[in-house]
Amino acid sequence: MNVTSTPSKPSCHLAVLAAALVLSVPVFADDGVHAFVGAEIVPVEGDPIPGGVLVVRGKTIAALGPASSVEVPAGATVHDVAGKVLMPGLVDTHSHLGRGSAADRSAPIQPGVRILDAINARDAGFQRARAGGLTTLNVMPGSGHLMSGQTVYLKLRPARTIDDLLILTGEGTVAGGMKMANGTNSRRDPPFPGTRGKAVALVREQLVKALAYREKLERAQDSGEPVERDLDMEALLEVLDGRRVVHHHTHRHDDILTVLRLREELGFRVVLHHVSEAWKVAEEIAAAGVPCSVIVIDSPGGKLEARDVDFRTGGVLERAGVLVGFHTDDWITDSRLFLRSAALAVRAGMSRKAALEALTLAGARMLDLAERTGSLVPGKDADFIVLSGDPLSVYTKVLETWVEGEKVFDRAKDEDRLIAVGGYGAGTPNAAEIDCFDHEEEGR
Repeated sequence: MNVTSTPSKPSCHLAVLAAALVLSVPVFADDGVHAFVGAEIVPVEGDPIPGGVLVVRGKTIAALGPASSVEVPAGATVHDVAGKVLMPGLVDTHSHLGRGSAADRSAPIQPGVRILDAINARDAGFQRARAGGLTTLNVMPGSGHLMSGQTVYLKLRPARTIDDLLILTGEGTVAGGMKMANGTNSRRDPPFPGTRGKAVALVREQLVKALAYREKLERAQDSGEPVERDLDMEALLEVLDGRRVVHHHTHRHDDILTVLRLREELGFRVVLHHVSEAWKVAEEIAAAGVPCSVIVIDSPGGKLEARDVDFRTGGVLERAGVLVGFHTDDWITDSRLFLRSAALAVRAGMSRKAALEALTLAGARMLDLAERTGSLVPGKDADFIVLSGDPLSVYTKVLETWVEGEKVFDRAKDEDRLIAVGGYGAGTPNAAEIDCFDHEEEGR
């Protein structure tokens, strides 16, 4: 039996502990089997498990439960994590890591553009995210357009190219959503809208065109005549058919209600992002059954429409019955500080349970990935983190981050600790970006 240990750190145990239901699937020991013993396990789906055991086989979770009920397989690599807290890897529903740019100044609506084609997989930001305990990201284009392009969902595996990070759907396509925005960001000189009303009219116009394009395709299928492909319309049909979720930047309460009206009219699936004033219209959001991805810490001195952002938003939405997740909008919130979003929300009235879900399972649900990640359940991907103490304590450190059964961050290593505590330049030395014409800043 191989035994490893995580360096001891002061810990702050969870206040509420309950007997846990033993969860397991058959485990057969081999070189890919790891057992984590002694930690307080926070599975998110289910009660915390004091002194628990988590067994990982290959890329998936094989078993977890109390030490009295889960047997460590013979030959497994055993990790002594006594006194630590082990919980699912964090899911960031809104990130801009990878220095990617999407739509440009040529038009306010560009659904055919893919952020996938512009991401630097070796960017140091991904290392910082692993140091913060993040294992799954929704990487987005910027909010300077009504529709700035297709987002991409990533797993933070070790990567040489973007293909190493991609999450694929059951059909084998690249998983992702569609980025939309309203409010002040997209209001500019023509061809961009100058008013909020014109902005909505432009969006509605393109979505109606997509419906006409679908009818054209259906007629062509009946007649056998070829139809010239339109990549923008194809992407919009994915939105209208619910195959691609809209991730919608919106702040003011009136802008939030505008999104809900458009969604009711045209039937697309949407996640509301930022929602600085969601606390003003929580009942309307709940009635629409729309989830919210909340930014708890917005940019100091940021945009005027975010002036009423409130730490109480998560709790207000929770009590209204809204599914709530958190996001970093990195760089707005550094990925290494993501756990603090939950802590601040709890301090302002959100329940502990909902706040921990907002970091993990709720985000996975918003990305249609809950069957794979977001909680510690046998059969799910082995995405988890080892913490020095209570997840909501400012003193807690992320000690290890594991993605699909592989350790991708270890604070005990000098190079990883530098990433965790260093400044913005910490990370891969060859990840710097130089653009003499400043084109890469467009569209963020």
